[in-house]
Amino acid sequence: MLIRNAEVWKAGRCDVRIAGSTIAALGNLEPRPDEQVIDARGGALLPGLHDHHIHLAGLAARKASVDCGPPEVTDSEGLRRALTRPGSGWIRGIGFHESVTEHALPDAAALDALIAHRPLRLQHRTGRMWLLNSLALDELLERADAPPGLERRGGRFTGRLFDEDAWLHQALGSTPPDLGDVSRELAAFGVTGATDMSPRNDPVMAAHFAQQRQSGTLAQSLVLAGSLALAEAEPTGWRLGPLKLHLHEAALPDFDEAVTFVKAGHAQRRPLAVHCVTEVELVFTLALLEESGTLPGDRIEHVSVASPDLVARMAGLGLQACVQPHFIRERGDRYLADVEPRHHGDLYRLRSLRDAGLVMAGGSDAPYGNGDPWLAVASAGDRSTAGGVEIGPTEALSPEEALALYLADPCDLGRQRKIATGEHADLCLLMRPWRQAREHLSSQEVAATWISGHLVHQAPF
Repeated sequence: MLIRNAEVWKAGRCDVRIAGSTIAALGNLEPRPDEQVIDARGGALLPGLHDHHIHLAGLAARKASVDCGPPEVTDSEGLRRALTRPGSGWIRGIGFHESVTEHALPDAAALDALIAHRPLRLQHRTGRMWLLNSLALDELLERADAPPGLERRGGRFTGRLFDEDAWLHQALGSTPPDLGDVSRELAAFGVTGATDMSPRNDPVMAAHFAQQRQSGTLAQSLVLAGSLALAEAEPTGWRLGPLKLHLHEAALPDFDEAVTFVKAGHAQRRPLAVHCVTEVELVFTLALLEESGTLPGDRIEHVSVASPDLVARMAGLGLQACVQPHFIRERGDRYLADVEPRHHGDLYRLRSLRDAGLVMAGGSDAPYGNGDPWLAVASAGDRSTAGGVEIGPTEALSPEEALALYLADPCDLGRQRKIATGEHADLCLLMRPWRQAREHLSSQEVAATWISGHLVHQAPF
């Protein structure tokens, strides 16, 4: 295939020849017989974007779910309307936040008042808790014994289920979802690779991902983070990524056990990736790595709240950061209401991390955030909430700096991928030159996407 008249990222106007899965040549090239030719019309040709923090199975499951939290649902009556659906059988709600129910976590009885005739499982926005109504609770307990994470008060189960996804899937007889729709959606965004950051990724889940990759259902290149056991799986169609540690401030792990966990991951030559969305979680993580020692590539996921002194400690340890700039737009108004005012300036820093010398990458956290990376690139420069309030405007990045977050090599975040002879042919073509596209950052600008030399998305332009 020959791409003509492209504005090649960092290389200027030229043609690009693809042979197999690699870039064969750049320059003023003449078409060969029977070679497919695409006229880029001067549009910017970028390395394909990589989502460095995503949950692919959860994103696929979302398509069969009901949005039950902000901005779609903001109060109990809105929640009732969202759950009022025709049909029978289970309802799977997602994105719930306690602000919907006036900062109360509903128990089974409270959910029965909203919907009692169908079993309901309602996922909290964090992804770590499910809320069950009585029908759901009864049906699950008929299928399996209660797990430790099913809350009990006064001798009765409340319907609140903490960190028990594996038990829930087993009780429901769930199977991993097909990823075809997710793959096509990501391709339309110009995303050619993904790092799945689910902490429960193990050899069983890896086998499912391998099947989806081998069948072509999942076109994107894939890096899998996850459990210690994941290292035992044969990396067929995917590459082994970091050891994931998902912290929760209200239930931090035993410190010594956590040190042992980190050292075990480092012994596998795997860096650590730690979920940190509060100051306490970040302080715990820094102490953990100061005790265990670090490995190149150890990284903090989210860095939601980071004071200048904690940023300096991160830099001193040589840590990396995977950030979600779009959370300022998606959740910023809620953060301003829930987070202590003294921390408002510490929310989702970008410029401070960069200036401190931290290697950075960008991820969507989808389905817990929007999977469109162009929203994140735009938000990195805008720093405005949906309500129009600026949060830390001095933390903004330029469009080029923000885009670079998604051009990092997933196995070496300090290396920027490029378009050059011999490089992998993962490419994203925009409809306009970069000088114009940077003023209108949107996935609607994506004209075509190639993964391993295959044209997987093409929009009319």
